[in-house]
Amino acid sequence: MPEPVFEWYVDNAGKDRFRLKAANGEMIATGEGYASKQGCLDGIESVKKNARKAKIVEAKEKV
Repeated sequence: MPEPVFEWYVDNAGKDRFRLKAANGEMIATGEGYASKQGCLDGIESVKKNARKAKIVEAKEKV
């Protein structure tokens, strides 16, 4: 069975970005635009570290 993956890429505006894909290939998260590849990779590491601790809460404002 495939595993989830973080994909790093450069968007049309030249910003470094990442997306998280589930094992079935479905995109489940995207990152902001970063000024450098290293910034993007640091963002991935932050998500990996902090997501394990994140609580689920209801948003107070509507989007």
